[in-house]
This record gives sequence, C-alpha cells and structure tokens, in this order.
Amino acid sequence: MYVLNDLPPAIDRDLLDLLVQAEPAVIGHFRYTGFMTPAIKAVMPDRRIAGTAVTLRAPGMDGAMVHYAIGQARPGDVLVIDRCGDEAIASLGGAVAYAARAAGVAGIVVDGLITDLSELRQYGVPVWSRGTSAVTVKTLGLGGEFCVPVTCGGVAVAPGDAILADENGILVLPPSDIRESAERALQMMRDEKKTLARIDAGEKYPDILGSTQVILDAIQKQQAAR
Repeated sequence: MYVLNDLPPAIDRDLLDLLVQAEPAVIGHFRYTGFMTPAIKAVMPDRRIAGTAVTLRAPGMDGAMVHYAIGQARPGDVLVIDRCGDEAIASLGGAVAYAARAAGVAGIVVDGLITDLSELRQYGVPVWSRGTSAVTVKTLGLGGEFCVPVTCGGVAVAPGDAILADENGILVLPPSDIRESAERALQMMRDEKKTLARIDAGEKYPDILGSTQVILDAIQKQQAAR
C-alpha cells in the first residue's frame, strides 16, 4: 500500500543559512537528543548541509517511493529515507543522485544501504548511509509512504524537521529550536578560537578549561572522605 501526503512547509531560508554555519559536534556539547546513530556515515567528507526534512518509508525491494520523492523534492530539501531495517539492498545509486542534483536537493540520509559510490561523489549530492550493496531495489509497486513520521538512525523524524549534517554526524531539530541552537553553537565556536589563541600564547589546555582544578578538587574531596 502507498501513502502519499503533501510536502511540509519549507523552513525559512534565513534560518537554514544560520543553521548550516553551526557544527553538529558543537551542538552536541549542549544538546543530547536528535542525533542519529554514528553508523550512518557521510559518503563525502568536508560537506555540511542544512535543510527541510522530506521523509519517506521505502521497505524491501521496491524503489518506486524513492523515485517519487525525488520528483516531489524542492531545492534545499533533505530526503530522509527509512528502510524499515533492511540491511541488504541499496535503495539509491547514481541515477537517483543525478536526479536529486537536478532537483536541487540539499542531501539524502538513508537508514540503509546505497550503491554507485563513485557516481555519487561525481554528482556531488551529499549522501549519508549505513554502507553499500551491489543488490539494488526495483520499481515493483509494492508500497511505501511519503511525508509521514519515520525513524532514521534511531531518531524520530517528522516531515518539516530541520536536518543538520556533516561528516561528524546528523542532527534532527524541530524548526522552533533552530535559532537558539545555532546561535549558541556559533558563540561556542567563536569562544573556541579564543581558546586556541591562548594555547598559542603558551597556556595549558586543561588550565584554560578548568579541568585541572576540577581534578584537584575531586582528589581533595577523596582525601577528606578517608
């Protein structure tokens, strides 16, 4: 059975432009939910994307839903594909990536396998997946769901959520959390540059962070408790 819903509202471009400046790993210093499993890895290094989640559930051997999603996607969207636990069959390859590039898709996140790595890299569409397979889906008409809540990388993803992804990981954010999370991360990134300058000036990293004092205080408490 197929389920076809409307596309979610696209997240404001200014918000996405702000979000993409933030590193997921910096947001990971203060936010602990919404991060997909690190088993889903980037195909291409040194790429960071932020976009509106367009979700789909594409089980088993049927690739028709992936093709449909590519046809519906808008510039800046991120396709988030729930493969329903399949760990044997690639759900997309070079031709899908080529079509995604033509559609202006910002990236594709697959909780499953892909194929045609060299073509994916050649076409330049950022893709994240669990790995590769030479066995591929077919256009069979067996079923799938478009723009429904899905699970990807152990995280619930709703159509219209924000996706922030780079080679370090993938974060799912409700749009209402974008500005606060991005601005906090960007301030931390600016502060880190000051820390690096202090290291260049000769200060010790654990002294700057206060880690040395934390350890000394803990040792003092241990000794006092004896």
